[in-house]
Amino acid sequence: MGEILGIGCTHRPLMLGPDETWTRFIKMALQDPDMPDEWKDSSRWPVEMLEELGKDFGLSSAGKARKVFKQRFAETRKIIDEFDPDVIIIWGDDQYENFQEDLIPPFAILAYQDQEILPWRDSNQLENPWSEKEDFSYNVYGHQEAGKYLTEELIKDGFDMSYGYKPLHHPLGHSFKNTILLLDDDRYGFKYPILPFHVNCYGRRVNFARGLRLPLSMRENLVNLDPPSPNPSRCMEVGAATAKIMAKSPYKTVLMASSSWSHSFLTEKNYQLWPDVQADKTLYKALKVGDYDLWRNYQTEEIEDSGQHELLNWFCLMGAMEALNRKPSKSSFIETYAFVSCAVFAEYSP
Repeated sequence: MGEILGIGCTHRPLMLGPDETWTRFIKMALQDPDMPDEWKDSSRWPVEMLEELGKDFGLSSAGKARKVFKQRFAETRKIIDEFDPDVIIIWGDDQYENFQEDLIPPFAILAYQDQEILPWRDSNQLENPWSEKEDFSYNVYGHQEAGKYLTEELIKDGFDMSYGYKPLHHPLGHSFKNTILLLDDDRYGFKYPILPFHVNCYGRRVNFARGLRLPLSMRENLVNLDPPSPNPSRCMEVGAATAKIMAKSPYKTVLMASSSWSHSFLTEKNYQLWPDVQADKTLYKALKVGDYDLWRNYQTEEIEDSGQHELLNWFCLMGAMEALNRKPSKSSFIETYAFVSCAVFAEYSP
């Protein structure tokens, strides 16, 4: 029987760049020609956001927040090392990397073999915390056997699961790549085989926005862009089935959701200036006590309204942990108004 560890974390792109870039999405929103003058008035912004921005537009606060994230990633890595898994299944989103106009599956298991990636070659990141150059290479280990096993069992269980053995356009989507790079902050290497499990989190925006913000002029026409993401309850069903399958498997497995929560550039009701922190807190409260009914009854319209698109990865994890009858043994909520998105770290011990 396969032992399972549940993990929730983030792939926090801000951590891969310098502190002065952490407020770039606020600046982009303010520079949008369709930003109303009244929303440019900082006196109407949340007091928490103003406190984070301070006198240097967030630079000092970003440095402090980076230390918190580094500590949380280090704690998560320690938990994974102690568990020593055979495979780590990561539910992550693809922001117009491997899934574009030619194919947008709701879910896809990416049963890749081992590969050597160049994380900065295709990145527009000019500098990174490790001072690594464009030719820096990193080994990512795959587990095609486990991928085939999980795909077959999900299909037998009634889930018409997509899968792939090699990337379509990009060596490895950022949600999976960033997660590994941040968990290996000390660059000791990451020996654990990874099984990326793609979730189409961006739904209506995936092709038009290509993983980034949309101009404010499109705020009223979002429902007419692309078809929506899979609904939250379906994500929980997929997660539950995955947990049951891997619990019966020969593999010692980490089931991991990797994403931040509501994103400012997806929260149109706030004119892309800050995320929906209160909506995140509501879901986090339910997470802490194991209120899975609240998560299951969440609707796609609520996800889109609150900019919580990437949380669909966590809905998969919630379904898995409910199926295993678990509540978090440890969790933390990292609140922010100025730095794009709140984040949560959670551990579900065996």
